[in-house]
Amino acid sequence: MVASPMPASQTPSAKMRSRARAALIFGALVIALALGIRQAFGLFLEPVVRDFEIGRASFGFAIALQNLVWGLAQPFAGAFADRYGSGRVIALGSALYAAGLALATVSRDAVALDLTLGVLIGLGLSGTTFAVVLGAIGRLYPPERRSVALGIGTALGSLGLFTVVPGAQLLLEGYGWVPTFLVLACASTLGIVFAPGLAGRPENRSDETRLSEAGSLGEALNQARRHGGYWLLTTGFFVCGFQLAFIATHLPAYLSDRAVAGWVAGAVLAVIGLFNIAGSYICGVIGARMSKSKSLAWLYIARSAIILAFLVLPITPVSALVFAALMGLLWVGTVPLTSGLVAQIFGVRYMATLFGIVFLAHQIGSFLGAWLGGEVYEATGSYLPVWIASMALGLVAAALHWPISERPISDQAISEQGGAARSDAVA
Repeated sequence: MVASPMPASQTPSAKMRSRARAALIFGALVIALALGIRQAFGLFLEPVVRDFEIGRASFGFAIALQNLVWGLAQPFAGAFADRYGSGRVIALGSALYAAGLALATVSRDAVALDLTLGVLIGLGLSGTTFAVVLGAIGRLYPPERRSVALGIGTALGSLGLFTVVPGAQLLLEGYGWVPTFLVLACASTLGIVFAPGLAGRPENRSDETRLSEAGSLGEALNQARRHGGYWLLTTGFFVCGFQLAFIATHLPAYLSDRAVAGWVAGAVLAVIGLFNIAGSYICGVIGARMSKSKSLAWLYIARSAIILAFLVLPITPVSALVFAALMGLLWVGTVPLTSGLVAQIFGVRYMATLFGIVFLAHQIGSFLGAWLGGEVYEATGSYLPVWIASMALGLVAAALHWPISERPISDQAISEQGGAARSDAVA
């Protein structure tokens, strides 16, 4: 007997596939610009501190505030994207990003730096990075392809870390930090051009991506609030933010303090971005084939081991570049695994909101990592206590991720209903 063909409603349309590919490409470009520029801020620490006649702690606080504002605004940006589509959020975020960079060039004190590099760019990042962009991508791909798609989007977005940082360093060396900021401000407006590629209401997604998920945002939030694994995931993501913000903000200055050649500071940030491309894709593939929570646990253990080796071995250009390469492989590999886990458990309808809340914890960690790095240095003349804290927190994060249940909420509900029915039958 010849099997009947699959109904048209179950076959992904060419239009939907084309839309998904376009969202992946344009989304990656938006992330690349936003994160590439953000990754370069560590290069500006010394020239800005010198021109403003402030301490490293003041610059570190501005970047820390940026991360905190980014995190606080992220759930709201995600909720807006879940309701009205990601395109509008991305366009607004790109405009705020450009304004923050441009206005920073006319700032002349630490308070103005907090408002521009801190508040405006923090708001801009909330509309142009992972939660909003990956939420749009995740809705357009079926479950069996979603983790890989999120990994590809994150990996392509990481091209910005590799391309923007060297370009920013060349501009900084040739023209100074003010003209460089103005060029980066112009570049960030390209996000407005790319935004239509991720436009459209969230309900317009293919049938195969529809899951048995919450019907309203309130129901989704209640499901997450009652799910123990969601809180473990959220708490663990705090550690990722702490580690990444501390390293991105203070590693160039740390190397300078140890008389490592000046070109190495820009090179290590670029190498992190280069290896992050492969690492993000690999983590996405791993997430499609293996336990996402266990993979996250091993990733944090590996980070702690790499930091320990970096602290123990002599600091040279070679050791710095090797450290950057190994950390790059694990840099934002947490993102496809973490966002994929949120989608797997709760579905994709409110993925941007729920991942946005998880990301808030990441940014609280980022605030502390960037800020405490400067404060501890000013107080002790050394970054060593923060390096040790980063290593210890990595082990804590591994322990938090290990027990997370990855079963979808819909499966858990069915299981609970089945158990209740059997109890009624016995009674």
